[in-house]
Amino acid sequence: MSKWVQIGDEIVGAGRPTYVIGEIGINHNGDVAVAKKLIDVAALAGAQAVKFQKRTPAISTPSDMKNTRRETPWGEMSYLEYRYKVELEREQYAEIAAHALTQGVDWFASPWDVPSVEFLEEMGVSTHKVASASVTDIPLLRAMAATGKPIILSTGMSTIEQIDRAIEVHGTNNLVILHATSTYPLPPEEANLHMIPVLSARYRVPVGYSGHERGLQISVAAVTLGATAVERHITLDRSMWGSDQAASLEPHGFMSLVRDIRVIEKALGDGVKRVMPGEFAQMKRLRREPDSTVLSL
Repeated sequence: MSKWVQIGDEIVGAGRPTYVIGEIGINHNGDVAVAKKLIDVAALAGAQAVKFQKRTPAISTPSDMKNTRRETPWGEMSYLEYRYKVELEREQYAEIAAHALTQGVDWFASPWDVPSVEFLEEMGVSTHKVASASVTDIPLLRAMAATGKPIILSTGMSTIEQIDRAIEVHGTNNLVILHATSTYPLPPEEANLHMIPVLSARYRVPVGYSGHERGLQISVAAVTLGATAVERHITLDRSMWGSDQAASLEPHGFMSLVRDIRVIEKALGDGVKRVMPGEFAQMKRLRREPDSTVLSL
């Protein structure tokens, strides 16, 4: 088990600054210029990392969906054609890696198939993210574990038994778990934030939160319950085309979230009761001196 996990230059765990991930996913819609702008948003907000999704569409697209017709900004096409349309290639990821470096933000991705793990290894990512949809994909989990890199495991759509099985593949060293509910957008009654301390006690690794809700309150509350990492989808504009845009935060919202998380970190303190520096003047002004005759009784 790991009390702290190092991801790139950051240490994730209790007592450390919350590791904030801007989930770009496929909100770039295949446009590397949009991806770079989203990296800029994450950097300006003070997030430590951005995350993409990497697929080999011919492998990761379900067979019964490949030929399904879909309306897209590029016209009607099959679902498989659409998946290729929004997929970034090696040259584009090289641009992204260089841009993230200049902005001081780490980048990585959720690989959805084994060739994508190999691709990301060649790109030199610092960690791999297990998407909630991949928790039961044992061959993919083994491929990620074999890299020896830290693993971030999202737990949406999963039972405790399925999470146990996934962790058996990787072990608890160099593991960060993210509590998640894979409803887009997430209604508050499905957030179940009390799972954060439950997962922490069960696996004794850093536990964070991956949110798909509208607004900021639930993600901020997750930090008060011990989340050591917070991941939120980000977009330039929620009205953009794409399945994840509506459950994403726009630039101002993401900057507000990171600001509020940093305030909460300071406010949580260490749990040791003491007279705080700002209280001394009030104490001198408001408290009466103890009555010596009472004290002598």
